[in-house]
Amino acid sequence: MSLLTNISFFEVSMALVFVGIAERLLLGYAPADMVGAKGWLIRGDIDE
Repeated sequence: MSLLTNISFFEVSMALVFVGIAERLLLGYAPADMVGAKGWLIRGDIDE
């Protein structure tokens, strides 16, 4: 059996939810030079 056939819709949806929560936490609490407008990790529009 292929590895891809064992992945369920629930697992995919929970992975997307987890990535969304992790992104919100990272944008909210990481330093601005990491995730700000000129950041090296995520270039987001946040107030510095």
